[in-house]
Amino acid sequence: MVLRGVELTAFAAITDAIETGPALLDIYSNYCHALLSLSGMAISGNLDTDILEVFQDIPHYFGMNRRADEGSPAFGDSIIARLVVTHASVEKAEDHLDREGKLVCELTVTEDMLNGRGTVHGGCSALLVDVCSSLALFVLQPEIPSVSSSMNVVYHSPATVGETLRIVNSTIAVGARAMSARTEIWSATKNRLVASAIQIMVQPSAKL
Repeated sequence: MVLRGVELTAFAAITDAIETGPALLDIYSNYCHALLSLSGMAISGNLDTDILEVFQDIPHYFGMNRRADEGSPAFGDSIIARLVVTHASVEKAEDHLDREGKLVCELTVTEDMLNGRGTVHGGCSALLVDVCSSLALFVLQPEIPSVSSSMNVVYHSPATVGETLRIVNSTIAVGARAMSARTEIWSATKNRLVASAIQIMVQPSAKL
């Protein structure tokens, strides 16, 4: 989904307003998915409806609605709220007998994602890897919580305001304690790889 003109302006304006009014996060999330509905897009794949519903409200999944109501949005909330899942599936892996979870997200680059040189910040790319790869693992094992243990990111090319990022994620291995996934962040606008990564996640040992 490529956003132009008034859509991109509205995204930026609502992002700026999130910290000043908790209810605006819900408005913003609804706006994102209204645009998706109007464009005629739906989440492709082979997952059950109840799991697809989770991906239609990513802010709720990450507890962002609660944090906004408390007046304390967390790092990256305004960026995560703009993620739109376009594909989610569980498939037989090509190189072994295990199943493989796949998830694709899209996001339009806005000002709050940039570094001082006007391109997507490396920390923002790492945030997208963390969030989207964890969603890919959720596709495969929705009942098992996980937290990041390590991440290896390679940066390939810059992306700038207005470009559409396509974030392609697939699980590598899922064990009793540790699990891993790979992510590629592509500029769909310029058809080039922006960043690639592998993340290892583990089940949390205790509640905070």
